[in-house]
Amino acid sequence: MTESIGAWSTLFLLGAYHGINPGMGWLFAVARGMQEHRARAVAWSLPPIALGHALAIGVVVLIAQLAQVALPMTYIRIGVAVTLVGLGVYKLVRSRHFRWGGMQVGFRDLTIWSFLMASAHGAGLMVLPVVLASGPHAHHHVAASSSAAGGIWATLIHTLGYFTVTAAAALLIYQKFGLAMLRRSWFNLDLIWAIALVVTGFVALLV
Repeated sequence: MTESIGAWSTLFLLGAYHGINPGMGWLFAVARGMQEHRARAVAWSLPPIALGHALAIGVVVLIAQLAQVALPMTYIRIGVAVTLVGLGVYKLVRSRHFRWGGMQVGFRDLTIWSFLMASAHGAGLMVLPVVLASGPHAHHHVAASSSAAGGIWATLIHTLGYFTVTAAAALLIYQKFGLAMLRRSWFNLDLIWAIALVVTGFVALLV
């Protein structure tokens, strides 16, 4: 029970950490609000952004859980760790973001944009060490069913943490500070993100 609570808490905090990164959604929501001069534009941007992030997490978790049926857990952990470290090193050397053509986008387009951004940042890979550590190791139908339910809950809890911080950051910055604050106090979150990916990869190898 204590182990499960620890895993859920970690997933929630990872979601909150993802939500801090302006490149993962709230900066886009604030920019839309500034463009349309209303807080409602910020609020309406948040659900599709959260949905796209959840889909990016869910797809990676699903692929990893399906792989458990055919591959030993050790191989999966090594694969996840190597991918995380490789992605982090790549981002340290060269950072590139998916960019949308304009701000006039609907629910579907904003969901796709968020999915691509979360995928490009390796958000799904970053939660895998936690999900794999808390999942069942037996290869039978009951374990697979339990693993599927655990994957859904992991995605929901992570997304809750992400949405909470993203919404708070977007609304607070729009209402109190505006984009001018970012120009004065910007720091390199891409560098922090890349380092976090590398560290998470090494932790996945050691745990």
